[in-house]
Amino acid sequence: MIVKILLPADTYTVINKSILDDNDKKNLISLYEPIIGPIAICLYLTLINDLDKLQIESQDFTHHHLMSLMKTDLQMIKKAREALESVGLVRTFYKDGDVASYIYELYSPLSPKEFLSHPIFNVVLYNNVGKKEYESIRNLYQRVNFSLDGYEEITKEINHTFKSSTVIPEFDIRDKEYNKVNVKDVVDFDMLSASIPKNIFNEKSLNKKMRDLINNLAYIYNLDTLKMAEIIRGTINANGYISEADLRKKTREYYTYMNNGKLPTLVYKSQPDYLKMPKGDTSNRAKMIYVFENISPYDFLKNKYKGVAPTPRDLKLLEYLLEDLKLQPAVVNVLIDYVLRKHDNKLSRAYIETIAGQWKRNKIETAEEAMQQAEKEYKKVSKQTTKSSKSVEQTPVWFKQDIKKEELTDEERLEMEELMKGFM
Repeated sequence: MIVKILLPADTYTVINKSILDDNDKKNLISLYEPIIGPIAICLYLTLINDLDKLQIESQDFTHHHLMSLMKTDLQMIKKAREALESVGLVRTFYKDGDVASYIYELYSPLSPKEFLSHPIFNVVLYNNVGKKEYESIRNLYQRVNFSLDGYEEITKEINHTFKSSTVIPEFDIRDKEYNKVNVKDVVDFDMLSASIPKNIFNEKSLNKKMRDLINNLAYIYNLDTLKMAEIIRGTINANGYISEADLRKKTREYYTYMNNGKLPTLVYKSQPDYLKMPKGDTSNRAKMIYVFENISPYDFLKNKYKGVAPTPRDLKLLEYLLEDLKLQPAVVNVLIDYVLRKHDNKLSRAYIETIAGQWKRNKIETAEEAMQQAEKEYKKVSKQTTKSSKSVEQTPVWFKQDIKKEELTDEERLEMEELMKGFM
């Protein structure tokens, strides 16, 4: 079902599915904020504040209430909510009507130990804050060991302090609940099982928890099914079961060995869901935006090179755009497409850095925003160029705002088909 555009009058109710304490709020700032940003954290804390005194359920509010408290627009609130959804802090339910209504279920942040051992969060946090800040965060949660030399334990047991009772009250007690972080399957588990000799492997090892771990590791380290199977073979113990600790270690070691000691970068990741265009638009322009949003910069550039892997120099450029400037993947894809088209399939680093810096300052985060900014800048430069010095330049086909209605040339149609190949 396609959810209609969020309106200020749309109502929402907050349901607390967990027990949220002060430590949770500290963990949100230290661990989650570097990944999903301050506006998403502000929204989460605002929703907590909407709960009743028992911290169970809120009254009905309108989204105008959120706009007033957070001093931001609905689009930013929607993006923030989707960011919370993507990391498992919120589940959203929708009901249509004269006035649409939403239910926002709140879940606890992971504990520091769970977060820093998570195959995705741990690496993404490292990439977002850098080595120095990451080590500072880890030290903050480091276990402290005190010496008990010379001390004798005199702790009393429970049966020494309390007498037993035959009356056993029964209650459905609230407890901390955590929402699962979902990653679309990147591993073919049938192929994986078939790739490992049956005499050394117990397929019962591939339970739900282990499948999730394998899928998460394959996602974050950009590994295909056969490579994961190869790594798994080296982690199977004498009983035919996969060692979780060895799998984490060997996957990381393989990646760092193949990438000169570097941890995973964002060049293999596509646009986060909360920054994607809502579904429903079937125009050609919307289809191209879909491509920009659902392919990683690495694969996008590889497609541009007709299947040839990007050069080390190109990868460094992508890493600069994604990690140093922290541009979103779809924005980088639009930038690549624009520059290659405008400069006869050449990636001019100086030119790219100039545009990228401007887009960063203008807070461009979506494919649509990047496309509009590229068109705007091109028109501005074209007006400043005199007719005598103006040369005929190729521009991307998406410069045509209404390509659904306009007649495309054969070259433009071919460009659009190349861009969307394998996606539609």
